[in-house]
Parts: sequence; structure tokens; C-alpha cells
Amino acid sequence: MLRLLRQRASDLKLLAPRRLQQTIAQAKPKEIPLVKNVSTPKSDKSVGRWFLGCGGMVFVAVGLGGVTRLTESGLSMVSWKLTGERLPRSQQEWADEFSKYQQYPEFKLKNSKMTLEEFKFIFMMEYIHRMWGRAIGAFFLIPAAYFWNKGYFCSKTKKTVLLMGTLIGLQGLMGWYMVKSGLENRFDDPNDVPRVSQYRLASHLAAAFVLYAFFLSNGLSKLYPSEQFLATAKKALTAKRLAHLTKGMVFLTAISGAFVAGLDAGLVYNSFPKMGDNWIPDDILQFQPIQRNITENPSTVQFNHRILGISTVTLTSILWLSTRRIQLPKRANLAIHAVAAMAWTQATLGVTTLLNYVPVPLATAHQSGSLILLSLAVWLSHELRFLKYIPK
Repeated sequence: MLRLLRQRASDLKLLAPRRLQQTIAQAKPKEIPLVKNVSTPKSDKSVGRWFLGCGGMVFVAVGLGGVTRLTESGLSMVSWKLTGERLPRSQQEWADEFSKYQQYPEFKLKNSKMTLEEFKFIFMMEYIHRMWGRAIGAFFLIPAAYFWNKGYFCSKTKKTVLLMGTLIGLQGLMGWYMVKSGLENRFDDPNDVPRVSQYRLASHLAAAFVLYAFFLSNGLSKLYPSEQFLATAKKALTAKRLAHLTKGMVFLTAISGAFVAGLDAGLVYNSFPKMGDNWIPDDILQFQPIQRNITENPSTVQFNHRILGISTVTLTSILWLSTRRIQLPKRANLAIHAVAAMAWTQATLGVTTLLNYVPVPLATAHQSGSLILLSLAVWLSHELRFLKYIPK
């Protein structure tokens, strides 16, 4: 009997730790699910690809617009038709177009020695830009009618498509409204340089960026639905806010760049980090009233663009650093890395463009870079869209 009792006591000693471990394991809180997979219907995939295709065409249009402006081709076509202007085919038709151009301020005050062959180049640049814009309209309208008829659109998507179509139409009208400002007879001072209004240029570019971001975000939502995940780190919620702030800063910096382009402010101070011999230029508040300097003084406009650019890079760097120890889905982490890398690349492109007196290839790359950075910022916001913070 004594031997039996000793044996049972020994078994209990061995069994107790195992049971204790099992109890602790059962008492452990289950890990919070980070990802919830979402299936995508085939109809949504088709619509998503179409949205991204339209966005890609808008991206190309922005690049073409930048080249058109940098080659000073935007005022070569002095009329606008909804269905498109016919390309001159004979020498006489080219001469007639050139004759129309000669009646406007840009030729009289700036290009009075331009030859017909030189005119053909700037005309073709503007013609390609306009026809590409009309191609976007066709690429949008035809599939939209097909998908609508097939029932691919839900109620929300129908409203989105109608809004997109309206934005495309308004963008075309804004483009012509911008060009008209450069054709008007408002350049009385001999020192005036015929150019489009920087306000209308900024509005035209802003509308293009909004339209592009709209296509991109909706395309991503259809093709790659945002992962729904929970996070126990409060910093994750901060990262979501920083992502939205970054997107806004990228957009604001790009629009300030439109004012730089509209005033040729990139040719005022071609040094970095200082502007000439000073950190803040002496003529930054030269215009009266003072608020005019923000959008009309080339020195102030360039200074503002620099500050916004530096702020954007700083913000993306803070975002990157603050998320290093946060558990986020793979795609969200990849988007954060991409945004930070592109922000520094874009800043480097901007400084290089400035130091080299704004050559066309570098300036075009810098403008396209702003749209790439916005794309990545939109993607990041999309990935963090359904992030929810759950306290520990």
C-alpha cells in the first residue's frame, strides 16, 4: 500500500506541470486576426481594369501636357472644337494655320522670327495633347455604356462613373479656358511674356490629378479590395493619419509646382539649398498687397514650392520610421517603403532640375514623378483604409 501511494504521488508531480501548461495555454488570449480575405467578382475585375486603364491614359496626358508647356507649344492652336481640329495636310493648310497664329500675342511679342517648320513642331505637340485628351473621353464612354448595359455597375459605381464622366468633360473645358488666357490681348508691357494664367494652369493640373487619383483609387478598390485588419499598437492608427496627410501634402506640393511652371519661377534662383546668397530671398515680399506674392511673385512661388517639397519628404520619412515596429500587412508595408523611396527620388529630381536650369527631359521626369508619388500615396491610403485600432 505504501509503495502504491508513493507511485501515485510521483505520477501527480509529473502530471501537474503538464496540466498547468495546458491551463495557461488555454487561458492565453487568441491572436488578433490581421487579414480578412475578400473575393472579387469577375465583373468588378473588368471594371477595375477599365478604371486603371483610364487612369493610365490620364497619367500619359499629364506627361504630354508637361512636355507641351516646356516646349512652349500650348498656344500654337488658336481655336477649339469639341470633336477635334483637323490636322493640316497640305502646305497651304499649314500656311493658313501659321497665319492664324501670327495674329496672337505669343508670335508678335516672342516668336516673330519663327519659321513655318518651327511652327509645325509646336502645333503637332499641342495637337497630340488635345487628341489624346479626346481619346481618353472615347476610352471612358464606350466601355461605360457597355458595362452599364450589362449590369456591371452597382448603384454606388453608377454614381462614381457619372462623376468621372463629368470630370473628364470639365477637364477638357478647363484646358481650353486655360489656353484662352494666353491668347487674350492683355500683354501691354514690352517686358510681358505671353503665357497662360498660372491660376488656370494650376486648376487644369489639379483637375487632372483629382481625376487620376479618382480612377486609381476606384480601380484598386475593384481589383485589390483593402485588407480588413486589426492592430493593437496605437501607432498603427497614427500611421493611417500620416498616410492621409502625406497624400494631401503630395497633392499640395504638386499644385504649387504648377505655379512655378506658370511663372517660369524655376529659372529665378538656380541654387540649393540657398536661394542665391540667402536662405530667404530679399524680394520675397516685393509685390503689394502682400498676398499677391504667394501666387504672382516668382521668388515667393519657388520658395513655397521648396518648403512644401522638403515638408513632404520629412513627413514621408517620419511615416516610414514610425511604422518600422508595427505589425502591418505585407502590401501596406510595401506601400510605405515605396512612398518613402519615391519621395526622396522626387526631391532629388527637383533639385537636379533646378540646378540644371530646367531642361525639358528632367523637368518632364520631375512632373511625372509627382504623379507617381501621388499614385503611391493613394495606394498606401487604400491599404490602410480598413485599419482598426483595438486596445490591448
